[in-house]
Amino acid sequence: MQVGLTGFASLSWPGLLKLRAENALKPKAERTAVIMVFLPGGQSHVDTYDPKPDIGSEYRGPFKTIATKVPGTHFTELLPMNAKIADKFTVLRSMNQAAGGHPAGTMQMLSGDPDVRDKPKVKLPDWMAVTNYLRSKEGKRSNPLPNYVGVNPPLEYNGPAYLGDAYSPFSVTDDPNRPNFEVPNIGLSDDAETRRLSDRVVLRKSLDKMERAFDREGELGALDEFETQAMTLLTNPKTRDAFDLSKEEPHTRDRYGRNRWGQQLLLARRLVESGVEIVTSQLSGPLCGRVNNWDDHAVNQHQFEALRFRMPNYDRAVSALIEDIYARGLGKRVLVVVTGEFGRTPKISFDRSTGAGDGSAPAGTLQPGRDHWPRAFTNIWAGGGIQTGGVIGASDKRGEDVIERPCGPGDFLSTIYHHLGIDSAKITINDLNGRPVHIVGQGRPIPELIA
Repeated sequence: MQVGLTGFASLSWPGLLKLRAENALKPKAERTAVIMVFLPGGQSHVDTYDPKPDIGSEYRGPFKTIATKVPGTHFTELLPMNAKIADKFTVLRSMNQAAGGHPAGTMQMLSGDPDVRDKPKVKLPDWMAVTNYLRSKEGKRSNPLPNYVGVNPPLEYNGPAYLGDAYSPFSVTDDPNRPNFEVPNIGLSDDAETRRLSDRVVLRKSLDKMERAFDREGELGALDEFETQAMTLLTNPKTRDAFDLSKEEPHTRDRYGRNRWGQQLLLARRLVESGVEIVTSQLSGPLCGRVNNWDDHAVNQHQFEALRFRMPNYDRAVSALIEDIYARGLGKRVLVVVTGEFGRTPKISFDRSTGAGDGSAPAGTLQPGRDHWPRAFTNIWAGGGIQTGGVIGASDKRGEDVIERPCGPGDFLSTIYHHLGIDSAKITINDLNGRPVHIVGQGRPIPELIA
């Protein structure tokens, strides 16, 4: 203390002013953001990022392996564009969890719920709603955009649970690739209409003063959250610009792919650039094949024909997003993670098709498939200031079990929270009974995925 005081006392008034000026020029810590690309149904790890070319025909698919930009790392031929930029992301090949059903598997991955039983309703809030809740408590944001946006978001087996609907995403459900794509309820361009809307809100507030006295459940607090967000979206012109893909150069839109998936991920990038901190985008629908997801049971679709059908669009969109994150100076602030709830069985099964369509033979045709497999699967990570170009962990020779650096849902969630500046080991949120619940029950950030 004495040394410190002596040093301070020795500074002249001009010296103090100089220090103040220098500190004023130091940039404040940027608000970090996450883009999660979700693959509902589960991507086959052995047919994509964790190929097993030397296993028997009962397991091995028809796809050749290709070298990537990272020496010694190989993907399948379905991922040529990913392979060219493999130095820009990290492959985690040792993800595993305990639930074999879509509902429980999704809840494990997105909320950390350890229950392996499929439930009709979520018990714990997902990491997106938790982040939205915690960051909303930090004070008023200057950004007019919502803090959490879902561009075709995963909503079926996750949600805010006891946090309430105020912390759900602002959802964009329309196809961003449509020529007349427009997000409703944002950016009124008519000043007169904006004034009329403001007048209506003032009137509504004057009428509900008495009602507030009888608000026993605190429901009007959530209403205020919705109203404030809705008003800001409607009256601030910045909101319309953030969602306007026509402001992108045509060659950029082409690079992502002129289809729903490509434009979803381009919109996700635009949103984080505009200050949105949580963006989720689910790659589902007709681009997946007949059953609109990655659930490649033989009864649903021909495993390998479905992959041939969907992977060119996936490969292009994901590689463009990862490249853009770095090219546009977002490589430290924005973390990108691509995952499903589990992988697919390494052993190929056969069953009769239940219907013809993209990636599926006519009904009654015997065709190959892979079933649910939570014991070992892969996800990829980019941005976030992490060291990229590597592989974390390993599955066995058939891709059935993790044999090196096992990582579970708690580790997955803790890593995301760490990037967002949230100490998942310490933070609790009260449930509906007022009981404090840890946002992650167990797990720790994956060291190789920490900046």
